[in-house]
Amino acid sequence: MAYLPPDPDLDAEDDGGGPVKSFLEHLEDFRWLLMKCAATLALCMLVCLIGANYVMAIIKWPLSQAKVHYPGTNQVVSVSFGTNHLGNFPITHAQGQLLGTENTNSKIRYAAVVIEPVRLGTNQVLSWRVIDDPKAIADMERMHIDLVNLSPAGGFFVAFQVAFYGGMLLSTPVMVYFIAGFVFPALRIKERKYIYRAIFIGGGLFLVGVSFCYFVLMPVALAASQLYSQWLGLGAFEWRAEEYIGFVCKFMLGMGLGFELPVVILTLVKLDILSYTTLRKMWRYMIVINLVLGALLTTPEVITQILMAGPLYGLYEITVWIAWYWEQPDRAKARRALLLLVLLMVLLVYLTLLGWQYGWPWLLQHSPWLQTQMH
Repeated sequence: MAYLPPDPDLDAEDDGGGPVKSFLEHLEDFRWLLMKCAATLALCMLVCLIGANYVMAIIKWPLSQAKVHYPGTNQVVSVSFGTNHLGNFPITHAQGQLLGTENTNSKIRYAAVVIEPVRLGTNQVLSWRVIDDPKAIADMERMHIDLVNLSPAGGFFVAFQVAFYGGMLLSTPVMVYFIAGFVFPALRIKERKYIYRAIFIGGGLFLVGVSFCYFVLMPVALAASQLYSQWLGLGAFEWRAEEYIGFVCKFMLGMGLGFELPVVILTLVKLDILSYTTLRKMWRYMIVINLVLGALLTTPEVITQILMAGPLYGLYEITVWIAWYWEQPDRAKARRALLLLVLLMVLLVYLTLLGWQYGWPWLLQHSPWLQTQMH
């Protein structure tokens, strides 16, 4: 048999690079992959179960940062007795004048009052005193929700839930490494290069999405949930612990996965599976998909659904414009156009945040119809 030299025109980047295995050998590798992933998840869950109180404190942090809303425009007073906080109470204008927390010239929305014993002759009575306590006033603007268990075994279920979500987060990088070791031998060198980039950038975007949800969206979503309950005339100061944990973790996980969308789409663009024209035609479908994801991964009400769907669609638009940039022959001109678009988007987000922080409270204060609806 004649010797056939290798084809010099063969593209080295098309080399699969892995050994040829039979179906049973692949099945055996897959079995070991599942065993290693399961063992990693179990070990990380055990670590989180041991430190469940610390993990729970991290999960509860957005709750302490959420802003509480008091219906109407009445003054709210924080009442304390010694070192004990008795509560926050809305009062009328006449009660505020009686307590001395407001006068006819100005009105302060929040005030702090301390009750203390006072001796009058041989008698000791309770009196009140208006104090300047910025810490107490700042505390009034934060939500105070009690997370409760309503069953004898509720604490065990909550601990397992905390351990599961925490274990998933800790074990994900290791499991991705194991999965890569299983899949990469079947990929070409060119495909591996793109997948390596996708994993690196995707991991960063996942952390950005989780952080954005944890520090920015979550306090807003929790405050909106309480506001919506008050609008319905329902009490919203006690929540089931397992439902709160599930909501927070699913929201952060969904937002983290949603931030992976640009990586997936742009990888498909690089592999010539998608193009800018195709992505531009899909914008209507993406709105529906983002709204469906917002409904599935958050509580079944429209506020948090929009809070999640909005950033996801914004990421999709950014992805579409990056795909457009890659197809442009004049990259310098395309960069200038993209820079202008980014500046406009930043300005829009900034104005939206200003409207939520200052415009909405002002509207509540000056709109009689909204005040009536919020009561």
